[in-house]
Amino acid sequence: MQNQLHSGGTVGRLIIDAITRFADRPVLADGHVAWTYRELGRQIGLYMAFYRSLGLGKGSGIAMVTGNRAEAWASVCAANILGMRHTHLHPMAGEDDHAQIIDDAKANVLVVDGRRFAARGQALKARCRSLEHLVSFGPVEGAHDITAAAETLEPAELVEENEPEDTVLLTYTGGTTGRSKGIMLPHRALAAMTLTIAGEWEWPSTLRYLAMTPISHSAGIKLYPIMLRGGYARMIDGFDKQTFCEVVEAERITATFLVPTIITTLLQDRALLQRHDLSSLELIIYGAAPMSPDRLREATELFGPVFMQLYGQSEAPECITTLRRADHDLSRPERLGSCGKPTALCEVKLLDSELNEVALGEPGEICVRGPLVMNGYWGLPELTAETFRGGWLHTGDVARRDAEGYLYIVDRTKDMIISGGFNIYPREVEDVLASHPAVVSAGVIGVPDPKWGEAVKAFVTLRDGRSATEAELQAFVKERRGAPWSPKSVEFVTELPLTGLGKLDRKALRAPYWEGQTRAVS
Repeated sequence: MQNQLHSGGTVGRLIIDAITRFADRPVLADGHVAWTYRELGRQIGLYMAFYRSLGLGKGSGIAMVTGNRAEAWASVCAANILGMRHTHLHPMAGEDDHAQIIDDAKANVLVVDGRRFAARGQALKARCRSLEHLVSFGPVEGAHDITAAAETLEPAELVEENEPEDTVLLTYTGGTTGRSKGIMLPHRALAAMTLTIAGEWEWPSTLRYLAMTPISHSAGIKLYPIMLRGGYARMIDGFDKQTFCEVVEAERITATFLVPTIITTLLQDRALLQRHDLSSLELIIYGAAPMSPDRLREATELFGPVFMQLYGQSEAPECITTLRRADHDLSRPERLGSCGKPTALCEVKLLDSELNEVALGEPGEICVRGPLVMNGYWGLPELTAETFRGGWLHTGDVARRDAEGYLYIVDRTKDMIISGGFNIYPREVEDVLASHPAVVSAGVIGVPDPKWGEAVKAFVTLRDGRSATEAELQAFVKERRGAPWSPKSVEFVTELPLTGLGKLDRKALRAPYWEGQTRAVS
């Protein structure tokens, strides 16, 4: 009785309430369709009826590989209300990665975008043991066309019977450190995330949001709080800087989410930005990867004081900490390197390997607890126990805290370089290199070295028309950070490898140097 008395807070309830409250407001458009909240609700009801016709319901697993389209979001909402656990497949990942995730997640149904992923869906249906149904948006041979079939049904009533601890999202890590792991996020965690983002973030009073990075990841999960606030979301299927500027201008977009690599790309085409009226943008959320303070300063000078940083991870999504717009103070340049302060529902401590809280200014692992935290890793109880040791979620990120309570992420524990007995975090070197006037971006790794154990190696991209030498950049880092941080070698490249989420892929940088060897830090 006590558990029932204090239970509540599900994603399905949030969706249903938003549709009821904001029925006639515009909610979603993708260049092909444009829906009000009422129309979205009808579409969700049709998809619920369709899934039930296939014998699917609470406890079923749905995997999806789609582009940014309105039907994909309606399908997610239908699964949320029905009590199905949904798993997004990254649209840029390979077939083997998709197959491994589907089999591990024990997904019963795969939903694909018929415009882009028909062949991929057919191949996965043929090789994945758990799949009972292939469903498509639009006609695909061997698949149920959900858009056609749903229109032959009566919409189901939007009523859900989920519990807060039921798994609603089974999301998988990016796999840059090995096989992807399934992260069990219950309704409780996504509801806590939604309420935190809706309440704490500095949303414009007129909320018109642009989603152009994959809705399978961070851009999409923000649709929950946007709906809670009665906002509108415009989807673009993939980043194109010209399209970005045109849509922001034409639709008077007020908020968007950008990864740092996209911001850097925009900064390199000032002429394009000046040809378009982007003054409607009141909030640019950034995150998912580190951004150098110098690039952030450039962006603030160009777009104005509209930037807000999120820090989270799949195990505690989106809002462990926030660096607010007011914190992006160009007169306090050191603050631009911070990821902000913990949000209200997150308890955060920086702990050492013995689970002791580190002293002010000292590096420690970011450890989190609160309603935002996952229920564990799917089918991996030992890893779950290790990640939750001492009653904390161990994020694997290392940070320092200043006297005002701001956190500064140093790097991932696995990326730390041990060189000559010094612990060197790549981001510390990357930020210094990025402050050089000739440098656009930098990636730093440790490579095997007979003298130092590991030597600091930098990969650098240069601005158009600018030049720098290896010796110049080595001296630049030595002067500003110290000799141990100065790269022993610098390689100039035209571009840095990125993961599908736009993060620097250090695994790809390290691969040629560590084949057949084991790093001290992994």
